[in-house]
Amino acid sequence: MEYRLLGRTGVKVSPICLGTDCFADPLPEKECAKILNRAVEAGINLIDTGDSYAEGEGERIIGRTLKESGMRHAVLLETKCDHGRRVPGLTLDEFVPEELPNEHGPTRLNIIRACEASLKRFQTDYIDIYLMHRQDLEVHIEETLGALTDLVRQGKVRYVGCSTHPAWAVMEAIMLSEMKGYVRYSLEQPPYNLLDRRIENELIPMAQKTGLGIITWSPLAMGVLVGVYEKEKDFPPDSRAALRGGFYAERVTNKGIEVGSKFVKLAKEAGMTPAQLGVLWCKDQPGVTAPLIGPENLEHLEDLIPVMGMTLDDSLREACDNLVPPGSAVANFHNTAGWMKAQIL
Repeated sequence: MEYRLLGRTGVKVSPICLGTDCFADPLPEKECAKILNRAVEAGINLIDTGDSYAEGEGERIIGRTLKESGMRHAVLLETKCDHGRRVPGLTLDEFVPEELPNEHGPTRLNIIRACEASLKRFQTDYIDIYLMHRQDLEVHIEETLGALTDLVRQGKVRYVGCSTHPAWAVMEAIMLSEMKGYVRYSLEQPPYNLLDRRIENELIPMAQKTGLGIITWSPLAMGVLVGVYEKEKDFPPDSRAALRGGFYAERVTNKGIEVGSKFVKLAKEAGMTPAQLGVLWCKDQPGVTAPLIGPENLEHLEDLIPVMGMTLDDSLREACDNLVPPGSAVANFHNTAGWMKAQIL
């Protein structure tokens, strides 16, 4: 397996990385531990989570599992400072009133507090990669970069980046870092799959020009590309759209389901499972460092591990382009980002 450099850093990451949004929501800890241990055993070395995932329980599970296995230094821990209203560190049964004004966002106050809370949940002294989760126009980017710079200098964080930010905002952060000596973003983490290719228009070219790493999420379009859904608003009870609703459900469209059905046939004709082709397509797109996968059981993980050694051939790439043209979208996976105005087909 060939590891890939993360942007301009000297850090090497596996061509597929492990996303853990399903840890504790709904997966029980024992299943999470099995998935995490098997992923590391297979060579996956970047573990992604967020301080809001299952109200921090995802970080706790990862921390306990790595401590028990002794694998902390074999992996890169990536977590996020959430943009939503919450208090990092609270347990699942504690209530936080919505009106608390300073318990969210990329402010110095919240970034430092959130980082300290994540370190405790992980039971570790440092976070390898710390991301700002979504853009917040109310907070000046220099306040964010200043706080992140302090965390890096204190040794609590090694690298920083952002998730689901517009290309212009990432570029602004990079330029300010170059001009004023702040720590520089090493990566952006956007949504990216065959159903939503809009990052190809600006973000990917910018990343290639500036040496920015791109770690993408939702390569299987929340299951649409593997045939989970048959009708819009008619969801299987165990699907993410049914379990979580809201903006998750909004991502399932009739047009996306139509493309997903064709994609499943294409994968079978190519001798792959739809999940393998979906991740492979994303992994081998220009400018992508690695996609995150979110297996919900060991069987799903075992299906995807071989993709790390596969290569997308030109005929399959062209066939996928015929389903959804480059730069376009038939489903909106940027629907948690208010800045995205480009329409889906």
